[in-house]
Amino acid sequence: MRFGLLYQLQLPRPWERDSEERLLREALEQIELADRLGYDHVWATEHHFLEEYSHSSAPEVFLAAAAARTKRIRLSHGIVTLSPSVNHPARVAERIATLDLISGGRVDFGTGQGSSQMELDGFGVDRAAKRDQWREALGVVTRMLAEEPFTGHKGRWIDVPPRNVVPKPRQRPHPPLWVGCTARPTIEAAARAGLGALALSFAAPEEAKEWADLYYEVIASDACVPAGLAVNPNFAVALPFMCHRDEETALDRGLDGAQFWSYALMYYYFLGRHRPGGSDMWRSFQEARARHGLTRDPSGAPPAPGSPEARLAEMASLRQGIGTPEQLADLVRRYEAAGVDQVIFAAQLGRNRHEHICASLRLFAQEVMPEFAARRPARDAAKRDRLAAPVRRALARREHAPTDIGDYAVGPELGT
Repeated sequence: MRFGLLYQLQLPRPWERDSEERLLREALEQIELADRLGYDHVWATEHHFLEEYSHSSAPEVFLAAAAARTKRIRLSHGIVTLSPSVNHPARVAERIATLDLISGGRVDFGTGQGSSQMELDGFGVDRAAKRDQWREALGVVTRMLAEEPFTGHKGRWIDVPPRNVVPKPRQRPHPPLWVGCTARPTIEAAARAGLGALALSFAAPEEAKEWADLYYEVIASDACVPAGLAVNPNFAVALPFMCHRDEETALDRGLDGAQFWSYALMYYYFLGRHRPGGSDMWRSFQEARARHGLTRDPSGAPPAPGSPEARLAEMASLRQGIGTPEQLADLVRRYEAAGVDQVIFAAQLGRNRHEHICASLRLFAQEVMPEFAARRPARDAAKRDRLAAPVRRALARREHAPTDIGDYAVGPELGT
């Protein structure tokens, strides 16, 4: 079991002139503390135009700053949007390799498609094409990271001639690959592609067990054909987080942030009508929270099954990740038993206070993490033994790109 921290860089209104600067500074201080305490990963999202919900539009810069402040924690993209109109594959490969080098080989490379209309429209991404664009771009980026030289690609969405994309990452053939997942079909797709699964939908341990069982069943089957040049068999879940010795205090400090996360996600993806630069989502959250069951003690008639309101209520009901060390230790044991490899905590949510986040990180590290760290070597060894043969077979099924560019060369273009 490993422990990560997820940064959306949320910033509810109202804003002051230095709000974003303070947000970034405090987040980096939290990561520096987490590194000293023994947390394993920091995950940075990539979102664009999603005011209040996520100001993490340049995660490569944020993670580079974290690299300079830390020594051992892994610096993880969760995720990079791979639609070529958002991030050209060559630029992605260059940034990933550079971060891997300056961090001493500590990068994990999570990818995804993007899905909010605010982001897709902002970059002119066709929703019907985004999955195919992601799949094609992932193959190109991983080849660029590994091939010397990259022998070129001509596809439906990407056309790049032979080039030697530099620098190359420290981790060979490339950093571990992950993909963001929100439902059973994407979990299965991650396993088929040999990618680590970032389950970002607040799955409870019982649901996580179903997903993890499916994931590892596919990893071990003939259906696994790696999208990259290596297999990264790992399953992670994300949860809100706040830890205190008193449960009510933990809820006081963390529940509003968790519920705002739920509301903000649904606002941009299902419920809201956003006016760029003009809407106040924190205020609308306060006005609408009771109607959506986003209160300390939800009551009233349940929403219709399958509706956005039902999904919101389901997410809001998950207080797991917020509680005492004893409660969180029990929760992590359930995830461990379910086959989950990493629990990723989101503490920087809503208006959660910096000092409360830091105190939670310290308490969890002192009271909970040692039990799981003690079991880690044996668990890791058993997993390696169990998956060694399936991974070898999966890599043998992978198609190989051409390795020779022949007499291809680029000459100067003379001006007049």
